[in-house]
Amino acid sequence: MSDKIKLGIIGIVGRGKSFLGALNACGAELAAICDINEEGLKQAATELGVKSTFTDYRKMLDQAGLDAVVVGTPMHFHAEMSIAALKRNINVMSEVTAATSIDECKEIVQAVKKSNGIYMMAENYCYTETTATLKHLADNGYFGEIYFAEGEYIHDCTYLADGETPWRRHWQMGIDGVTYCTHSLGPILQWMKGDRVVKVCCEAACRHRKDKNGEYFHRHSPTMLCKTAKGALIKIRVDLTSEVPHNMTKYLLQGTDGAFENGKIWFRALDKKVCWHDLKEIISIDETSAKYAAPCWRNIPDEALEAGHGGGDYFVIRDFIRAVKGEAPCPIGIHEAMDMTLPGLISQQSILEDGRWLDVPDSRTW
Repeated sequence: MSDKIKLGIIGIVGRGKSFLGALNACGAELAAICDINEEGLKQAATELGVKSTFTDYRKMLDQAGLDAVVVGTPMHFHAEMSIAALKRNINVMSEVTAATSIDECKEIVQAVKKSNGIYMMAENYCYTETTATLKHLADNGYFGEIYFAEGEYIHDCTYLADGETPWRRHWQMGIDGVTYCTHSLGPILQWMKGDRVVKVCCEAACRHRKDKNGEYFHRHSPTMLCKTAKGALIKIRVDLTSEVPHNMTKYLLQGTDGAFENGKIWFRALDKKVCWHDLKEIISIDETSAKYAAPCWRNIPDEALEAGHGGGDYFVIRDFIRAVKGEAPCPIGIHEAMDMTLPGLISQQSILEDGRWLDVPDSRTW
């Protein structure tokens, strides 16, 4: 493999284009692009100066000579396309969620075991300044043992389901339960290093919103409780259908030596008195507080500041390319991706069974 990773993007007209700004800075060459939108594909090829274009992702994987591929398509295609790349020993970074069924999850895990390629899930919310800082503090023991956390993702997506991304109507807003949990659960699991969700239960409120055809969306505010292997409790609420202002990055953390809630933080090493401090103030880069800031957010490059999802779209590409080159371990590999995806899939069964607690399988045993 050359120093410049040859990378292809599936879904370049939609989500896939979000990663473009980080590619060159991270040592990758955009060698091929793919989309079923032929007009948009032609326009993207002209704008990006890419000669190798495809409307069939299988042909791109077979013919473009790629080292790696980004799967930036609607979520019900993620597993199929990731498995196809892995079978060809091509490294793959997939958008979230990893899959839409337990069987698909098992198929991806088996494909990774048989492949020479690596798998990474692009959970960009793990890389925002706040979530990355909390991970850094947790990794260094400032919170002590974390025993409770909350994550909420409140984002009215009904206009998208009725408009430019109709696939959301079924896969995100047509199935009762938490269909899109990784933005909320992913960062929390990274704070709880070495832990995983072992069982969940899920309930939701009633239905009010209807789509353009007059059919109800799924039940409002599905809420999932998660119990971890180490005994911690996690609450995840994802609301994609309520007509309320966005609140997509709400987190809460409680540990034996510290806590975080809505931008306020306290931990014992910071202040013996139990009182809130503003997170932005304590991570300002100076001699006394630099140690509290996440390393990736110190001297942050311009490309990261310009990237989407609070810099997350830059850092996921950076870490993926580093992993492909063998420079660092893959931070959200196949089992981390399963840990973030499987609880949401099990929640969809729990809500059908009146909120019954159900076990979450461990992909490491498959």
